[in-house]
Formats: sequence, structure tokens, C-alpha cells
Amino acid sequence: MTLLNTVAPPEVVNADALYRRVTFRLLPFLFICYVINYIDRANIGYAKLQFTQDLGFSEAVYGLGAGLFYLAYLLFEVPSNLYLQKIGARATLTRIMIIWGLASGLTCLVTTPMQLYVARFCLGAAEAGFFPGVVLYLSYWFPAARRGRISSILLMAIVTAGLLGGLVSGWIMHEADGLFGLRGWQALFVIEAIPAILLGLAVFWVLDDSPQKAKWLLPAERELIRQDLQNDQALKTSKGHSGA
Repeated sequence: MTLLNTVAPPEVVNADALYRRVTFRLLPFLFICYVINYIDRANIGYAKLQFTQDLGFSEAVYGLGAGLFYLAYLLFEVPSNLYLQKIGARATLTRIMIIWGLASGLTCLVTTPMQLYVARFCLGAAEAGFFPGVVLYLSYWFPAARRGRISSILLMAIVTAGLLGGLVSGWIMHEADGLFGLRGWQALFVIEAIPAILLGLAVFWVLDDSPQKAKWLLPAERELIRQDLQNDQALKTSKGHSGA
């Protein structure tokens, strides 16, 4: 009498279906976050139509304030990504989005050129790690062969923000002028900062630090992603040795 083999065969995972599910789980949320990111960065251009007159700021003051955003962005981009690798995506993206939302919203309190400079510098420092951090985060979920298409879709958020930003910002400045005693440009900064803060809080419920921590994936699915990423790393290593 022979013993029957009772070991179950390994579960077969459809890779295309798996990555499609991962895409629909992560990309819509990240896309919306990036749209809000770009709107909060660019809305000063619409607010300028009012606040330079209200506060008596010259074009030079506005230009320096706008430029300081990018200086801070460059200075803090790399440290923010190093921090992401250390403590994880959820905590880092939550921090980034809440701080940039607060920095953007508090711009409504600006009354002097120095306050404008500080507000824009803080916003640039807060936003610095967001897009590079998202790109790094996607590399934890998608191998290089699939990541290019995902990144290109994410970049369409810039176009979407450009289309929506002007319409929404113009509407807020017109309709919310006088709301709670605020001028239209002040209401603009406050209202457009709220989504960033709320989305930052939602990160903990929507995003997982890595596939290995995603409870909505089956063990076999997590293993397939792990193997794909491991193969990617092995390929990079072999190319590095061959080019040495």
C-alpha cells in the first residue's frame, strides 16, 4: 500500500491580473494626491492677482517668494527620500502631505515679504520628497518592466492639475471672497490646503509600506512580487559587474 502525496501544489498566480489589481489599488489615490500637490504648489500664481495689490508687494518680492519654493525643494529632496527608506512610505507621505497642507493654508496669514519668503520656503521643503518618494514607493511594488507605464500615468496628474487648477482657483477667489472675513486669495490658500491634510491622514488606511505588509494580497501574490523585484535587482547587479 502506497501513501498518497497530500501536499497541495503551489498556487498559480496570474501576474498580469495581480499587477492590474495593485495598480487599481494604489494609482488612483496617488494620482489624486499628486494633483493636489501640484495645485497647492501653483496656486500662488492665481492668488498673486489679488495679494500683491492688497499687501503692496512688488513683482520682485513675488518672484523671490516663488523662487524660494524651488530652492527648498532642491535642498530637501534627497534627505526626505532617505527618511522614507528609513521609516516607511506611510509615515513619510503622511508627514509630507500634512505639513505641506499646513504650510500652504497658513500662507493666508502673510502680511510682509519675509513672511511670504518663509511660507514658500516651508512649502518647498515639505513638498520636496513627495514625487520622488512616490516614484520610490512604486519601485517597491512594480518591477522596472511595468513601472514605466505606471509612472507615465502618474505624470498625467500635472496636466489634470493644470486643467482643474485655474478653474477651481478662479472660482474660489470669486465665490469665497469675504467668507469668514477672508479675501479671495486667503480663502484660496485655506480651501485648497484642506484636501492635502485629509489625504495625508488617509494614507495610513490606503497605502501599505510594502507588498509584504499588504493584507489584501495573498501569500502567493506577495511572493510573486518579491521574486520579480529580486530578479530586477539581480539583473542590475549583473549589468553592473559586466560593465565594470
